[in-house]
Formats: sequence, structure tokens, C-alpha cells
Amino acid sequence: MGAHHPGRPPDPYADLADVAAEARAGMLRTIEASGGWDADPSWRTAFAEVPRHLFVPSYWIGGGNGHDRLRGGDPDPARRVRWMRGAYVDAPLATRLRDGELLSSSSQPSLMARMLAELRVGEEDRVLEIGAGTGYNAALLAHRVGEERVTTVDLDPEITASARAHLHSAGYAPTVVTGDGALGCPERAPFDRIVATCTLPSVPRAWLAQCAPGALVLAPLATGLIRLVVDGPEQAEGRFLHTSAYFVPLRGAARRTEAIPPGSLPRRALHSELFQFLLALTAGVLDPRDALGLWLREGRPARERYGVTVRGPYVWSWLDDPEGPYAWPLPEA
Repeated sequence: MGAHHPGRPPDPYADLADVAAEARAGMLRTIEASGGWDADPSWRTAFAEVPRHLFVPSYWIGGGNGHDRLRGGDPDPARRVRWMRGAYVDAPLATRLRDGELLSSSSQPSLMARMLAELRVGEEDRVLEIGAGTGYNAALLAHRVGEERVTTVDLDPEITASARAHLHSAGYAPTVVTGDGALGCPERAPFDRIVATCTLPSVPRAWLAQCAPGALVLAPLATGLIRLVVDGPEQAEGRFLHTSAYFVPLRGAARRTEAIPPGSLPRRALHSELFQFLLALTAGVLDPRDALGLWLREGRPARERYGVTVRGPYVWSWLDDPEGPYAWPLPEA
């Protein structure tokens, strides 16, 4: 089991220790009830011991007049308590905005727990995280496998700088790299596990070349989570997990979108998460009306029936069978 640095700096919010303990216990109960770490209950220890509030010294919440910023350094004691309790709510927290656009966030803890559990991490695995965010997920990984086996990459130098600072405040020092996540981190390869905390348009080939044989890749794609088994530098295949997943897109990557004419599709279908998943997965390739016909014929298929295959220069998504009749090319990433 990995461990944090023994010389962890003192918690600057020690006066809120009781509030933090109560709020963290509530978060753990919520994750437990959601089944977040059912696939690997040992992750509970990491969530219990890594203090999330040190990774979100400030965050934005929606208010009646726009965005309201809560911060641990607020001179108002009541707002400081509100900040601490909010840091452990099972919800994503917006940590960086630019001109009203969300650039970075701390993901929903129960979804983080599910992703980490489904990553099937072994204690000797080397892990690459794409999207450093606040550094919280890297700290959880470092707690599990040891900081020397964890690398996290982000394109924005401001994000990586703040992630390093947050990690230091919590007593962890994984490798934090400023760079294009789509290119991976070849100088730290090979990796046994790659996990992305940003939505991808496709599977970056560079990742596969940096994977050890049998490595797993877990990443948000469309509105789901794809888990791939890597069989070689140009070959991988896997299915989507059952859960939905909404993340900030990988910056610098092309986005596939297709406008749907008003009234062209039934409202019931448009309100279905599973149909929205199919639309996102096939955007720009399959006409939305054809997607609706397929979806209805196949009995409104769940996410687990879909998968992704990478073979040499070809990357495609599919329903039920990678060699079956329903397959759609994915763009270059």
C-alpha cells in the first residue's frame, strides 16, 4: 500500500477539523451506498485518508446571480464551514473558470471511486493519469500504489502548478507533467494503467505505444466510460461500463457534434440518456434519425453492449460485435 510523505505540512484548516471529519464520513457513506468501490473495496481507505478539502481551497457554485465562490480563507466563519462541508459533498466542484467557461474541476467522488475501482489497479502498477485537475485523483492513486509509480499530465501550466501545490499540502509527490495529454508521457513509460479524467473524441495511439502488455486504459468517451485491454502498441479492445460519465473535454482535441433539427426526433428519445449516448458516440457519422431507428430496433441497448476496437490505423466503435453490422469509425485523436 502506498503512503504519503511522513512530513505532511500542518493542515491550515485545523480549526475546522470536526467539520471536516463529519463531512468526510458522510462522503464515505454516500460512496458506499452508491456502490462506487464495489469492484475494489480497498479504495475506501484512500478516500478516508486523503483530505479532499486540501485540493479545493476554493471552488465555484451556482447561485441565483451567477457563480458564487467559496474558499477556505474566507474571513466569514460561516462561509468557511460552508466551504468545508461542500468540499465533501458527492458532487463535482468547479475549480477554474475562464470567461464563464469551465476549465477544470474536481470530479464527483462516487464517480472517481467507481473509475478507480474499475481500473483494477495492482499495488505494483505504474499509472498514468490524463488531466491533473486539482491533484486529488493523483493523490488517491499515490496512496494506493506509491507516489513514485504515479504520473499525471495536464496541458495548462496553471493547473499543473496548483496540482503540485495541493499535492504538497497533502504530503504527496507524484510526478506532475505539463504537456499534451493526448501524447501521453513517453519518458515515464511503460504504464500498466492509464486513466483519463477528461472526455476524449477517440483513443490516442500514443497511449497504446506506452503501455505494458495487458495494460488497461479507462477513459470517458461520448457520455460513457470505455475500458480497453491493450494487446500491443497498435491494438486494443474493450466495452463500455454501465455508468454514465460527463467530463470536461480533452483540450486541443476535435469535438464531434451534430445539430439535431428541432422536432426531428421524439422528445422521449431525446430525454433518454442511453439514446444521447448513442448520438454522442456516432456524431458526424450516423444520421440522428437512423440512430433512433437502430436504437429502437435493438431494444434501447445499454452502454455495456457497445465497445471500441483499435487495430493499426483503424479505430471504431460498435454495438455487440466489433465485426458485426453496427460499427462506426472514430476520429483521429
